[in-house]
Amino acid sequence: MPKLPRLTAQEAETMLLNAGYEMIRSKGSHRIYKKDNRRIVVPMHAGITLHPKIIKQVIKSLNLE
Repeated sequence: MPKLPRLTAQEAETMLLNAGYEMIRSKGSHRIYKKDNRRIVVPMHAGITLHPKIIKQVIKSLNLE
C-alpha cells in the first residue's frame, strides 16, 4: 500500500465539502460532516497534520482507495 498523503484539517475539510458532505455540527475543535448515512469526524487543529488513521477514514469515505 502506498504511503498516505499528509493532510491538514483544512485540506480534509475542503475535500469533504467538494465531495458533497455538509457540516452538521461542531463541538470544541471537532467538526462532524454527513452525506447520506455516512458520518465523519475531523479534529480541527490549525496547521497540524492529521493522524494517518483519520486520513485513511477520509479517503475511505470519499471512495478514493
